Amino acid sequence: MITDLRSAIAVFRKEWVDALRDRRTLLIVLGSALFMGPLAMVGMTLIAAGMAADATIKEVHVVGADQAPTLQRFIEREGMVVKAVPATVDPRVGGEPLSEPVIVVQAGFEAALAQDQSPQLTLLTDRANPRIDRQAGEIDRLLSGFNRERSEALLSARGLSPQLLEPVRQSLEDVSSQRPQRSPLTALVPFFLIMAVLYGALNAALDATAGERERGSLEPLLTNPAPRWGLVLGKWAAVSAVAMLVATLSCLSFLPAQWVLQDRGESGLLSFGVQETVVFLLALLPLAAALSAVLMAVAIGSKTFKEAQASTTVLILVISVVPLVSTLTREPSGVHLWAPALAQNTLMLRALKGDPVGIDQLLLPFGVCVLVAGACIHFIAGRLQQAAVR
Repeated sequence: MITDLRSAIAVFRKEWVDALRDRRTLLIVLGSALFMGPLAMVGMTLIAAGMAADATIKEVHVVGADQAPTLQRFIEREGMVVKAVPATVDPRVGGEPLSEPVIVVQAGFEAALAQDQSPQLTLLTDRANPRIDRQAGEIDRLLSGFNRERSEALLSARGLSPQLLEPVRQSLEDVSSQRPQRSPLTALVPFFLIMAVLYGALNAALDATAGERERGSLEPLLTNPAPRWGLVLGKWAAVSAVAMLVATLSCLSFLPAQWVLQDRGESGLLSFGVQETVVFLLALLPLAAALSAVLMAVAIGSKTFKEAQASTTVLILVISVVPLVSTLTREPSGVHLWAPALAQNTLMLRALKGDPVGIDQLLLPFGVCVLVAGACIHFIAGRLQQAAVR
């Protein structure tokens, strides 16, 4: 046992130094870990700000605006400007595709309104254009407000209470966390972190297995009298250390990005503090160890580095798709905690939403990762033993 441990430590030191000397590994560690968090935060902030700006209405385009002065006054009271546009902009009569939502006023609108009739207002939108469709939704709510105001005025003119329009009072009460996330883009943060850990471990895992076989240094290593378990544990520990370093730096990189957003008054997009960092690390560190073992197990049978890369393509695809299940599922079930990557994605999403993440929820994914890593290490040791015998 002591011999195995000494061998593992010696191999770990050698593999760790080799991994840090590899410029490609350093580039992945520094690039994906240190800069991924700030870039992701800034990118999501810009996207969310752009979506909010798209939904903000300053001008309302109206065909036949001169037919509806009452509507114009209502829109102006709401802080918007009415921009009269010709009927030729209507794509239904041969106009160009819409660039903005357009209200089409029926001829004789004001006269019909004065006679307590129901004139027609048509809102033209383009659902194939998300920006136009979001703005149309805001204008539709604006027209609903105009319609309600007119209805209340008609009831009051007849001596009736406007409350007749609302026989049942209803209210909307938000009972979510005190730190609600305002953008669905926050669901991408756990995905970015999982992929950073995966690619952080990838190069080191392939180099420690197929890379050594291609360089011809694996066979001489197997002639060493050191126990196979020591060799495997040392290599796995070095690869896991690289992956864990990526996980740690990736999580910590979100903290300064969050502080910058707070200074700019844009911290509502994502609440990421020390508590979230701890939960993320507790979820990602065992996953990093498990992914390192799985990558080594997949690549151990490859003779070249390129062959190992091709062998791990399917695994990378599976890992990249699995976290999306949490996004597509309305309510995560307990089954999710049994699947590596999916479990970590689920736990990190809970932390971002402000929901409590208990130790019992962390223990199950931790145990699954330990079992996966142990099985892969056993498989790798067996393959090395067979190679040494041959």
